[in-house]
Amino acid sequence: MDIESLKPVLKGQIVQYLNLLDINPDDIKDDEPLFGGDLGLDSIDSLELVVLLEREYGIKINNPAEGRKILVDVNHMAAYILANTKTA
Repeated sequence: MDIESLKPVLKGQIVQYLNLLDINPDDIKDDEPLFGGDLGLDSIDSLELVVLLEREYGIKINNPAEGRKILVDVNHMAAYILANTKTA
């Protein structure tokens, strides 16, 4: 899977895992900040995103500093997934 085909899948997973009922995955911009932006995500949501990465892609994030670098936006998450999995 390439990055452009992963992004819509990832957006759908974000909406599903975070139970964002009022947000359509297509409304999330690739470079939209996940935290501090219009999505209104908080620290609990960041834990859910870490769970998403582990369950869906087998990626474990144990270091909060590493998580902050990965969970910036959809672009960062997708690039990290592709760089760190063989199944994406």
